[in-house]
Amino acid sequence: MKNYKILSRIDDYRALKNLSEDEINTLIDEIRDYIIDVTSKNGGHIGPSLGVVELTVAILKVFDPEIDRIVWDIGHQAYSWKILTGRKEQFRTLRQYRGISGFLKRKESRYDHFGAGHSSTSISASLGMRKAKDLLRKEGWTVAIIGDGAMTAGQAFEGLNHAGWLDPEKFIVILNDNQMSISPNVGALYTYFNRIITNEVFQKSRQKLKDIIKKVFGESGAKIARKFEEYVKGLFAPGIIFEELGFTYVGTIDGHNLLELEKTLENVKKMRGPVIVHVLTQKGRGYAPAEQNPTPFHGISPFDKITGTPLKKVGTPPSWSKVFGDALVELAEKDEKIVAITPAMKEGSGLTKFADRFPERFFDVGIAEQHAATFAAGFSVEGMKPVLSYYSTFLQRGYDQVIHDIALQHLPVVIAIDRAGLVGEDGPTHHGVYDIAFLRAIPDIVISAPKDQQELRNLLYTGLKSGKVFAIRYPRGSAIGDKADGFEEIEIGSWEIIDEGKDISILAVGKYVSRAIEVKKLLKKYGFNPTIVNARFIKPMDEELLKEILKTHKYIVTMEDGALNGGFGSAVAEYILDNRYMNELLRFGIPDRFVQHGKINQLEEELGLLPEQMVEKIKDFVRLEDYKVVG
Repeated sequence: MKNYKILSRIDDYRALKNLSEDEINTLIDEIRDYIIDVTSKNGGHIGPSLGVVELTVAILKVFDPEIDRIVWDIGHQAYSWKILTGRKEQFRTLRQYRGISGFLKRKESRYDHFGAGHSSTSISASLGMRKAKDLLRKEGWTVAIIGDGAMTAGQAFEGLNHAGWLDPEKFIVILNDNQMSISPNVGALYTYFNRIITNEVFQKSRQKLKDIIKKVFGESGAKIARKFEEYVKGLFAPGIIFEELGFTYVGTIDGHNLLELEKTLENVKKMRGPVIVHVLTQKGRGYAPAEQNPTPFHGISPFDKITGTPLKKVGTPPSWSKVFGDALVELAEKDEKIVAITPAMKEGSGLTKFADRFPERFFDVGIAEQHAATFAAGFSVEGMKPVLSYYSTFLQRGYDQVIHDIALQHLPVVIAIDRAGLVGEDGPTHHGVYDIAFLRAIPDIVISAPKDQQELRNLLYTGLKSGKVFAIRYPRGSAIGDKADGFEEIEIGSWEIIDEGKDISILAVGKYVSRAIEVKKLLKKYGFNPTIVNARFIKPMDEELLKEILKTHKYIVTMEDGALNGGFGSAVAEYILDNRYMNELLRFGIPDRFVQHGKINQLEEELGLLPEQMVEKIKDFVRLEDYKVVG
């Protein structure tokens, strides 16, 4: 770490109260520089975290995380929180293998009061903490910081609705509005109005008047008074929806004015009932490239600190996402019934080109995975051809809707599952390793995985023609294979023999087909000659080919980038047992544990999934005295 003037001598948040105003301002600048410096090397969610430095400092000056519960939503906006809660030195290891997480993690620090990788959970979690504190008679406040688009998700409003009903004391929701959620309302009038409604005299008078009206006129009079108050406040502030949900709305606050933030939070602590504080921040604050282009700097790979340009290798193949997006555009050019739907993942899912070319047929529904699935089902009812694009980890949130609203009604929807398998530095909250297991249980669904660019195009084409619920899963990173063009329909449920061999058969899924080919090259040095099969359809399986393989190969090896429990290997094992075959089976995949963050090759090495490691396990698995060496 650089020799920062103030940050270098700050161990944790307790030192903040001893700093002068000038020292605090210097510290804020140094924290931003430190975040930029580390993320330029490690990658990460730079934009959201740069926007909340002042807010973080204000929270740590007004509240005490030893007693109070501070719950950050999503967690990727909490880098300055990590730096100021005892992880200043470790922050250099952000998102690195065996380093600190890019999200909040309870095992990492006692100040990470709730793990956060997926959005919109903070209000529900903090409300549970609040009521637990009440029942246990524990001291302290509970504060939820939500924003960066998280207020677009239904769970946030479920939490708000329940909180309004419970009417808890010492419960604060801070809405970090960085223009990714509610539209801003900025100006002197709003600042002035905020000072009025947070003023202690105003609040005491307000409550006293309410109590008098309630005594004289009963509940009906109190309701009338509240409606009038909401109407008046609605003239000045955008908080009427929160007032209707039972919160006192405070806002809007300049999220980069530390003194204003501190004063507001101190005043809010004197208010009764649940309070929502609406704070306006700038995503990427203090770093010009991130301020000017907030979307790519939401989460970014390592970049040049001076120019802000991502550091990419020359000649890198297109990403799987780009191959998918380009193919979808080509197909949509010829078929006006194709629509694309995504829950706030337009850029990441490769749909920017589609959105530009067919704006009337592109739908970004915000962080609303459940709605996205049912929305797609509605399109299908009317004869359209919806392509529903998720990251695997976020598809988990729409599981019930995929079953109930899509599959149960036999509505044709193509589900494009991006970031399937290990995703690397984002870690356990984002690894897409469960989709095979949880989708396999759904009747009549098709689950597929392409081995290369061309097969991804062909599976997308097949899915759109199939009239079925058709899932296509593909990994993060550069796509495998030569540049692809054209489209060819693939028989649903068919597998492909890549390389004929003897005695051992490797059934591989998706990107692990190329891994199986590498393994065969290494095995041949030891006299083994396995058959390589591209098991591109996980469900339904190619049972005819599988029967032939089981009859002619004693040893079966499966390879997949998903959970072993309930995965593709499990499907093969079930088939072997159900049909009384005696073949021996070795499965490679993700074991029954949460995998931490790190580069994908580091994680695969830890899990024994590198080609050399697989070869050693296969050699141990096959009894040499029983194996007939091919001459």
